[in-house]
Amino acid sequence: MAANTYREKLKTLSDQLVAIQRPIMILDAIKWPRHVQQQFMDNGARNLPPIDTAYYERQRLSFDPQAKQNELKQLQRSINKNLGKHDALGKILRHTVDQYRIVIDMLAQRGKSGFLPLSQKLYGSAQDHLRGDRKSIIELGERLCHIFSLPAAAHLARPYPKKLSAQEAVNTLQKKLSGYFNDAGYKVCLSDGIISDASAGGDTIKINSNASFSELDLKVLEVHEGWVHVGSTLNGRRQPWATWLSVGSPRITATQEGLAIIMETLTFSSFPNRARRISDRVVAIDMAEKGADFIEVYRYFVNSGLSEHDSYIIAQRTFRGGQVTGGACFTKDLSYVKGFVETVNFIRSAILSGVPEILPMLFVGKVTLDDLPSLYEHSLEGLVKPPAYLPPMFRDLNGLYTWFGFSSGMTLVDLGRVKRHFEKLFATLPAVSPLIAAEPDVEID
Repeated sequence: MAANTYREKLKTLSDQLVAIQRPIMILDAIKWPRHVQQQFMDNGARNLPPIDTAYYERQRLSFDPQAKQNELKQLQRSINKNLGKHDALGKILRHTVDQYRIVIDMLAQRGKSGFLPLSQKLYGSAQDHLRGDRKSIIELGERLCHIFSLPAAAHLARPYPKKLSAQEAVNTLQKKLSGYFNDAGYKVCLSDGIISDASAGGDTIKINSNASFSELDLKVLEVHEGWVHVGSTLNGRRQPWATWLSVGSPRITATQEGLAIIMETLTFSSFPNRARRISDRVVAIDMAEKGADFIEVYRYFVNSGLSEHDSYIIAQRTFRGGQVTGGACFTKDLSYVKGFVETVNFIRSAILSGVPEILPMLFVGKVTLDDLPSLYEHSLEGLVKPPAYLPPMFRDLNGLYTWFGFSSGMTLVDLGRVKRHFEKLFATLPAVSPLIAAEPDVEID
């Protein structure tokens, strides 16, 4: 196939996928009304939230499921016919089409037991093993919950008062990101239609008009929602041929969220309380997968020392789309921990394998780790355009190489022996109590 002909066919098929998926909005289809939380608290947290199959049936989808399935089936046939079954980029397109077909099936099961297995197909289960490792996601999640609940975390708490209004947050983020994106078309706007404090959709960061924010919250939003989620969208939109890189199916969620948490860590924007919330979500999903209902999950976290508000939010994120009575939950929130670990391991492996040049491709668009070798190879041929919007540590890889080089070398150290050695020194220190209570962190979807 001539190069120009191949590129034109790839663009046509990619554009078709972008258009077909546009009305499929998962989080909008499973969100809960804001008043449900207040109602739950007013009832003393004794009654299950009134979210059932009938509730979801009243929330009509923004597309015709059968018509959309037919469009996706036709697109699959077109991909096979025009690109062939063995073409690397064609395979990525087909996998993405397959994901959207499962999404449609999952949304048809809102409020039913069939929701869970389809969610697990898309996002995985807490019992899944991490890529290339024997540890399960829940094992890692429980370990991280322990680490971020240690007394040291409370000692590090500092006052970050949420004194900025939603409009002030919009203005501040717009200004912060204007230098990063230059003249690119991105937006930060107020929204009454989101449950979380903030979320990114395409080229837009939505700020909950009822929320307030701290300076630290805005730092998290800048790198998490801005640099990663909006940045990868805008890089995808710059693609002349592989235009599907501007939109993301569930297959890219773990890499996107993992990369966002990595950026929070590398920029020192995150903090123990936020890291614990992310780890707690894994525990909540594991409980729900094993049959716990909404109240059981909520009470578990209240009894673990979380506030009633934070405990409700964790349970609500877990059960949206599923069954509050138990038996079905939404497993997307595994993506943060899973994606963080697997993306860190990918970065370390790329460095140790002598191919650090592939790392900026993490930002080329909405990708999975498995996509990157093919996309990098095609970028050398000019078919895939390298990312324009890159965090500074991915633009100049020297610092990143050094950071992850040292972290790889540290795996040889027996941390248990080192800890026991220094504990003898720390044993003589006077006991002190934390003086400041931690503020709730920003809730991102």
